[in-house]
Formats: sequence, C-alpha cells, structure tokens
Amino acid sequence: MSNNRPSTLILHGNGIVLCWFLAVLPGFGSETVNLIGKWSLSNSDGSVFLGAEVPGCVHSALRQQGFIKDPYYRFNDVSYRWIAFDNWTYTTTFNASAQLRANQRVLLVFDGVDTVASIWLNGIVIGKTDNMFRKYDFAVRDLLSDGDNVLKVSLSSPVLYASEQRKAHSAYRVPPECPPDVQKGECHVNFIRKEQSSFSWDWGPSFPTMGLWKGVRLEAFDVLQLIRVSSVPLHNLSLSQWRVQVELLVDAVQTTNVQVAFSMPELDSEQILPTQFLPGKTRNIFTLNINTSSHVKLWWPNGHGERPSYRLTVRGFQGRFLILEAESKVYFRSVELVQEPVLGSPGLSFYFRINGKPIFLKGSNWIPAHSFQDRVSPAVLRNLLRSAVQANMNALRVWGGGVYEQDLFYSLCDEMGIMVWQDFMFACAMYPTEEDFMQTVRDEVVQQVQRLKSHPCIITWSGNNENEAALATDWFDIPASQRPTYLRDYVALYVDNIRAVVQEEDQSRPFLVSSPTNGAGSERQGWVAADPYDPHYGDTHFYSYSLDCWDWRTFPRTRFASEYGFQSWPSFSTLKPVSIPEDWSYDSNFSSHRQHHEDGNQQMLRQAALHFHLPDSTDPTKTFVDTLYITQVMQAQCVKAQTEFYRRSQSEIIEGKGRTMGALYWQLNDVWPAPSWSSIEFGGKWKMLHYFAQNFFAAVLPVGFEDGGALFVYAVSDLSHDLKLAAVVSVYSWSSLEPVCTLKSDAVPVTGGSAATVFQQPVSALLAACGNCTRLTCLLTFHLEDGGGGQQGPANHHFLCKPKDARGLQRPNITATVRQLQAGYVFGVALRSASVAAFVWLDAGDVPGRFSSNGFLMVTRNRTVVFHAGRHTGAAELAGSLVVTSLRDVY
Repeated sequence: MSNNRPSTLILHGNGIVLCWFLAVLPGFGSETVNLIGKWSLSNSDGSVFLGAEVPGCVHSALRQQGFIKDPYYRFNDVSYRWIAFDNWTYTTTFNASAQLRANQRVLLVFDGVDTVASIWLNGIVIGKTDNMFRKYDFAVRDLLSDGDNVLKVSLSSPVLYASEQRKAHSAYRVPPECPPDVQKGECHVNFIRKEQSSFSWDWGPSFPTMGLWKGVRLEAFDVLQLIRVSSVPLHNLSLSQWRVQVELLVDAVQTTNVQVAFSMPELDSEQILPTQFLPGKTRNIFTLNINTSSHVKLWWPNGHGERPSYRLTVRGFQGRFLILEAESKVYFRSVELVQEPVLGSPGLSFYFRINGKPIFLKGSNWIPAHSFQDRVSPAVLRNLLRSAVQANMNALRVWGGGVYEQDLFYSLCDEMGIMVWQDFMFACAMYPTEEDFMQTVRDEVVQQVQRLKSHPCIITWSGNNENEAALATDWFDIPASQRPTYLRDYVALYVDNIRAVVQEEDQSRPFLVSSPTNGAGSERQGWVAADPYDPHYGDTHFYSYSLDCWDWRTFPRTRFASEYGFQSWPSFSTLKPVSIPEDWSYDSNFSSHRQHHEDGNQQMLRQAALHFHLPDSTDPTKTFVDTLYITQVMQAQCVKAQTEFYRRSQSEIIEGKGRTMGALYWQLNDVWPAPSWSSIEFGGKWKMLHYFAQNFFAAVLPVGFEDGGALFVYAVSDLSHDLKLAAVVSVYSWSSLEPVCTLKSDAVPVTGGSAATVFQQPVSALLAACGNCTRLTCLLTFHLEDGGGGQQGPANHHFLCKPKDARGLQRPNITATVRQLQAGYVFGVALRSASVAAFVWLDAGDVPGRFSSNGFLMVTRNRTVVFHAGRHTGAAELAGSLVVTSLRDVY
C-alpha cells in the first residue's frame, strides 16, 4: 500500500496469525478484500435465480431460499437428482479501490471450488478449475476497473463432466463404471477430482455438490506476500536434539533480500538467517536448532500424556525495517512406523512409535460429517471429536473417499490428542493417469501436505483406500492380459506421483501407498501384494456378515485392524424428522431406500437372530422401534467382541500371528440419517456401540473369552506403568439379582502396554463349584482389582449361552426416576429393576445429550446413571421423553 498511515492487517488461518506491519516500510504491505457473503446463483437457462451464501453449495442455497425441501427427507435424494445435471453460475459484484489496483500484484484467490468451473471477471475468462481439493489463484490487476467489477463462476455438471471424461478415455476402461444399483448413485466419479462419496456410497446418498465451498478473496501486494508458514519438528536421536524445519511459502514480485529471524522464547532458541526470496512463488526452508539446555515438553496422544505447544515467531527484516512477521504453534513429537521381524512369526511388525513409545491405536474411521460441507459447523466437529475422546479413542483414520478436512478438524485433533491416519482422496477404484490428471493431483497433494504437515496429530499419510486390494484381488474382473496396464497406472499415480511429492514435502512421517496394505511387504512385491490382507504384514480390513460375530475364531489375528464393523439402524428420534408413519416398518419402501449396502437390512436381522429373539410386537411401530434397538445391540456386541480380540492379541503370537497394535472400527460418524456402520448417528446421538466403546477402549480392560472349554480373562493395559491385577469373576443366575458365587484369582503382574492372562478355568469346573448352575441358567460378570482391592477399569460380562436360549430371563419392569443435579443440563436417572436385565438402553428421544453409561447389563436392583443434556431442559421434559428398553422387553 502506498499510504504511510500506521495500520496492521492480521490474517487468521491454519492456526497461524500473519501480521503485516504496513507502516514500517512503505510498499511492503498487503491488502485483502474478502468476497464471501451474499452472491447470486442461477441455473443454465435462467429459470432458477436466487441469492446464495459463499462459502456454500447449490443444494444448500436452494434449500435456504425455499426452492427445495430438506434433501434428506424421505426419497429426496432421488427427487433432487436434477440439480447435479444442470450447470450453475455464481455471480457477485465488488468494488476495487484505486489503492488496491495500484499494487504491483493483485490475485483473485479461491480456497475451494467444487469442482469444474470457468472463472469470468468483467466478461473475460481468467481461468478454469477441475479439482475440489485445490486452491486456485489468478492474476487480475490489469482486469480490474474503477467502480463495479463483475465476477462469475460458471460451474459445469459434475455428473456430465465425469461422463465426458470417461468417454474421452477410449483406450481402456477405468473401473468401476458405476456404483451398485442399491446405492442409487451416479457414474464415473473416479474421473473427477471431487469427494468420491458425493456420487453415493454404501452408507450415503448421491448429492454431487457444486459450489464455492471455501473462501474467495482478492489479495494485493507490492513486493512480496507470505502465503503459508509450516513448521515440522525433527528429532535427532543420537544427539538428543530437536530442530524445527520451518518452511515459508512466499510470493515475491521481485528478488528481495531479507534477514529472517526465528524465535521460540520458551525454549530459549533463536536464529537469524539471511535469505533471498526469488520472484514468483517459492518454498524457502530453514532450520531452527533448539537449545539443548532447554527441556522440550512433548505432544502425546490421548491417554498417554499432555499436549503442550510452543510459540514460534518468524520475522523478516530488510536492513532495520521489519517487513513481515508470523506466529504459529509448534508441538514436538516424533513418529515411526515400525516394520521389523517378529520373533516366532513370519512377516513384519506394524505399529506406531510415538516419542519412542509403542502406542496401540484405538479408534475409528472418519467420513464426511454432511453431504453439504458448508453445513459442517465448528460445533458439529467439536461434538464428534469430543465424543471420540470420551470413548477413550486416541486415533481416527480420515478415509480416502471423502474430503481433506477443514483446518479446525486437525487443530482440535492436535488439542485432544487424536492421532490421524490421513488418506489421500482416492477410494475403491482405478484412476486415469493422463498428464493433466496427474498434474492436478500433484498440485492437490503439494497444497494439502503443505497445509497439514504442521499438525502433530497426523502420524501417517496413506495413498488410497483399498485400491491395492481391488487390484490384487480383482474386484473389477480385469483380464490377465490387461493387468500390467493397471499395475503400471497404479504405481505411476500412487508411487511415482503422490509418494514422490509427499517425500519431497514432508520427511517427518511415514507414507503408506494404500490401506489395507502389506506395507514393506507390498513394496517388495512391486507395490501390489499377492494378498494385501496377509495378517503377517501391514494393516487389514475385515468384514464378515454371515459368520457368527461373537466367535473370536472368525477374526483375523492381524498386525493392525484399520477397518472392521457391522451395520445398525439409527434411533427412531433420528429417523422421525426425515420420514412419515407409513415408513415406520422394517420392510417399508423407505427402509429399503435408505439401505445402500446390498442385503444390508437382512444381514442385520440374520446376525441378530443368531443370538436374540427378534421383536414380535402386535404394534407395527413398536416392532419397528424394537428392531432398531436390536440392530444396535447386535452391532455393539459384534464390534465389542472383535475389538476385545484385537486388544488382547497385542502381546502374543499364536500360530505365527498376532502382535495386533491397532483397532480402528468402521465407522465413527454418519453423513445422513440412515443405517450404517457408524457408532454416532447423524446429529450426534450415540448409538449403543459408542457407549460400548467407552469400555472396550478403556486404558485398563478385562477381556473374557472361551477357548477349549476354558474361560480366560486377560488384563489389557495401555498405561505406562506396571500393575499387579487379579480377576474377580461372579456367577449370576438369569433369574436372580444375587450372585450365585464369586471367585478371585491370584494377582499377576501386568506390564504397561501389554495384555496378560489373569484368570483361567474350565467353565464346567467353574459352574460345578458354584452349585446349581448351567450354561443356560447362568452368566458371568468380571472385573480387575489391584492389590488394595480397588477396581481397575470397567466391569465386563460373558454369556455362557445365546441370550435367546437363556432360562430364567424375565421382563425386568425397570422404572426410572429423574432428578436435576445441575440446573438445566445435568440429571441423575435412578433405575430400579425387578430382575437381571441385559442391554438396558436409555433413550431420551428428542432431548439431545448423552448418558454416563448405556446399553449395560444390570445385575443389581438399583443403578444410577447421569445424563448430560445438549441443551437446556428440565427434569419433567427429560422424564417425559425417556424410554427404557431391555432385551426381554422386545419379545
């Protein structure tokens, strides 16, 4: 800027504050004009014209202006299919002052365009976009005029564009052509760099969005502009010294000589380095060595320690003039992916070491939180991530068919200690490898890695979701003669392109080409293993809907389980706003339409029927609601069984398999109200599975299972210190609230970060010692105690028969009394039961919030749980909404 008035422009982004002191040296200032807010939006023939918010998308604008109803309502995903087949234009008018136009460089910046667009300024095309995941900027100084300037963004139908790209690729097909019919989706999504699940998935609808989904602005400067500051701490183990690699992404109009000062005052570390910023956009890398006499506090995952941050200040001087200043947070942590020989087992280990400590990853998989990204508010992100932490998770995998999440997501993960396994956005498909496609992918990867690499939460990059497995196990029926073409394309895209870019941009983290993968084993086989699901290597995805999910013998004893799970339906209160009474049956058109996984509704019933009586009320609506409940019981118990198996397998090798060091179930969250694998419903309500996760991911956990007719109880510990633990096993009759007998083992040492056997006894001997008990009439509960008799970790249970075969199980006639504990938000719910009750479920209906415990086994007459309301409410409203259901209440 040319004036000399003192002024400071502060730009906030990515946890960084960039301060330009505009009066310090004339000509070094920058000016930003934000173009977000109200634009106009029209379709191709002008028949639809309306106001639209930017950031936003076409669907959201149409909904907000009343042109369409709720897209999630009933069958509207199909009814509104026309939107994605039309072309749409966003238009705004802005003023560009003479002061702004006087700058040497003026850029029009789009942080995110979804997806294929032509950009027009004052009637002239200034550029095109074809990648939702890229930031675009265009030089516009000479096109700006005094007074009004008209900016238009003309968006092409993503569905038609993808189809045209597919037709142009005539040499060979790039499968899959279309999603399965049950998904009601659109075709050829692999030909467009866009959220892959927006064309449909097996858990979500088809809403191929269009819009300006991130910020738009003008940026003007005379000499240079600091675009981004990245900081990556690196640890030299042999020297026991930390250094911070600081990267300044600078756009300079001309060659500029600068003295750059880096300072971390809390660590008494400072360096001044001369540099020369060359014309254009340049990546400038510096190293700040941390004073070895300073004690560096480390970032630790949830459950393993604190997460302190340090302030890094970057200042640029020309002579004695300060010309730029930036501040950012720096967290110190190291990460290693350990793949090395395992004693007593073929293959290689696969686990993450954080700050030198092996960490068992406990968590889930993250999908987009809404079909329309502008609807994903900070409150939605905070609620979902807080829910993950409250369930004792320490890791989430950001799945490769969605989006690279917004900055706030990663900042919250930094703060909460949630490790992130970050996929690049390629999923369940082959992809084209023409140069223009490869180039836009390169730009995408460079920008995303530069944006995200300062976040300690991200512990690994992964090139794609399931594409190695798709190729290796021939998902797409590729003829043997054509297989080399697809192998070549796979390596070209993920290894020669994406991996090469990541290794250039970020040497601080491991990179995996795919998930699942054999990791180093896949690399040895030319990047596509013969069996990417080999449990002796890498990570595994495992799904089985026909085998008994309570039988641990059906699970792979893998090194790392990065996907596994079972479906369930959401609560009635979540479905009601998007349905009408005729939809409220399990075999309705609505129930069928909402299910996007082939045979999914019947798979849930068949799995539930293995162990439970299915609901049989004479009231159709009650049968529907009870069926929703039984699917949640089934899902929770299935994922519990599998997760406990993985956690107890961390310290042992059996038949050459084991040392499991991660359990990330599929999936954490939902994109809309529908059946899925999630543990949190759309809107944030916890399913029974999420309450179970609080226990099965606890830092100390007792796990019970049978093998060869004997009951084993393992103690699993994530703690850093050793414990001495005993198992306390109680035998209950299904017909009585008094324990038949209780046994206690001798205490055994349990090393921190391990699983150890603490109890072992033949079930027949155990029952015989308890007198009048059989497998059909009795069940077991157990917990762990330390030397002082204090309980460590949650209590657990083990059924000796299928609950549907249990003798003596009665209707418990549970009553609930609600009293206020903290005005409007915290309530005690006192439960009283007449008998043993399994899977006791408290549902607060339309009152948002969560219970301290839910879905539990009740073997005492009285139990009190706490309800934390998500909005202000009263005891009367909560009591009126509360419904208590147990297993025996549904048949």
